[in-house]
Amino acid sequence: MDLVGIREQAAQAAEEVCVGAKLHAGQLFVVGCSSSEVLGEKIGTHTSLEVAKALYDGIAEELEERGICLAAQCCEHLNRALVVERGVMERYDLEQVNAIPQPNHAGGAFATVAYQQMKDPVLVESLDARADAGMDIGGTLIGMHIHPVVVPLRISLDHIGEAVLICARRRPKYVGGSRAIYDEALL
Repeated sequence: MDLVGIREQAAQAAEEVCVGAKLHAGQLFVVGCSSSEVLGEKIGTHTSLEVAKALYDGIAEELEERGICLAAQCCEHLNRALVVERGVMERYDLEQVNAIPQPNHAGGAFATVAYQQMKDPVLVESLDARADAGMDIGGTLIGMHIHPVVVPLRISLDHIGEAVLICARRRPKYVGGSRAIYDEALL
């Protein structure tokens, strides 16, 4: 297990998503992650806090440099609730729920590490589909957290470790029909 390599891949992917999605300070970036899949195992079967920490460190460093807010998705046993900083919850008027993610029971390793590493973490039920971009590491299904319309974002990496990496960003909805002219910068 190459933790340095995993951290570097995670950081590179986060950087490329931030650039590709044209993110700026204050926006929300959601990450769903299966440490088992990163290790080449079936989701939920080989949870690794060490892998999750390497992923978190790489991603969080890139986001922090840009002032972008991280939302760490829990597993389905916590209904894909998210770990965010209390200030993010308050700024976005999100609903706090009462649970503490655990690596092997409910939440998953990445959410557990996020809860341990954030300054003032809380668990929120949903982002109300207000994330601006995100990374799905290992098939964890993050699309529900991103603004409509969600579009795939291709970056140079398609895996982190052994896990399939799918990135996404939002784009504003098209309105106006065939007579409308669209802002190319927002496509």
